[in-house]
Amino acid sequence: MLVYLVAVVLLAAALIATSYVLGERHRERSTDEAYESGIPPTGSARLRISAKFYLMAMFFVIFDLGAAFVFAWAIEVRRLGWTGYVGLLIFIATLVSGLLYLSQQGALDWGVPSSRDRSDPK
Repeated sequence: MLVYLVAVVLLAAALIATSYVLGERHRERSTDEAYESGIPPTGSARLRISAKFYLMAMFFVIFDLGAAFVFAWAIEVRRLGWTGYVGLLIFIATLVSGLLYLSQQGALDWGVPSSRDRSDPK
């Protein structure tokens, strides 16, 4: 294992050194500019994005992985039997209860609040 570690470190060092020696060195103004399909960049890349987009991405990942687990279960359904079926039901119930909780908390509401949703500050 030690020989392998030394070989990997030496190979990585050799690759980095070779890249440094053979690489081009030029600093031109056009090198530092962003290139986007031939279109000159406009504006700033620093945009403020709502946290709701990140929440939606997390929801997608959670339920996408859930679907992957269900597909894996479907492949082995005969071998797993009733124990696997009960386990899948618990898994799906957990996901659905999480989705209902998120919906109840308003995490999935993206629209403009209606007049009945706003409390009257009297």
